Amino acid sequence: MTDLRYPIGPFKLEKNPTIETIESWIKEIEITPANLKEAVKDLSEEQLDTPYRQGGWTVRQVVHHLADSHMNSYIRFKLALTEDNPTIKPYMEDKWAELPDSKLPIDISLSLLESLHARWITLLRSMQPADFEKTFQHPELGAVKLAVNIAIYEWHGRHHIAHITSLRERFGWCKFS
Repeated sequence: MTDLRYPIGPFKLEKNPTIETIESWIKEIEITPANLKEAVKDLSEEQLDTPYRQGGWTVRQVVHHLADSHMNSYIRFKLALTEDNPTIKPYMEDKWAELPDSKLPIDISLSLLESLHARWITLLRSMQPADFEKTFQHPELGAVKLAVNIAIYEWHGRHHIAHITSLRERFGWCKFS
């Protein structure tokens, strides 16, 4: 792996996904909290405070970022399902990762992510095919379809978990299986 920023590769949008493909993405989002919990299992405080790459976030910051990001995404879904192409507010994830709550024990965000995903999955599974075409307006990206946002967050969870698991493998921290 040459680019530690993208251990599973950059996000690639699948054009015209089928309902089956979308359901597979939802299943991946559903298991993200368990996969994250497994990825950080038995890490010491020192290991949690190790950046996954030079100049990158620490494992602890990655865990808290996943909770922050997925909360924002969940709210965007609810807005798009209840309003006509609402304009969402982006957030400065790098600055959020520097706030004092990014230094908290990871169990707080692991629990938050587990609860959040229980609600999010219920919402995603309740969506009808036409709902996947609904959009929100991102000030920088334009109109984003909910199907595309599902794909983004399926990748997003795997992407950040791979930051942690690849770090564990590179440093020989309890071979991750």
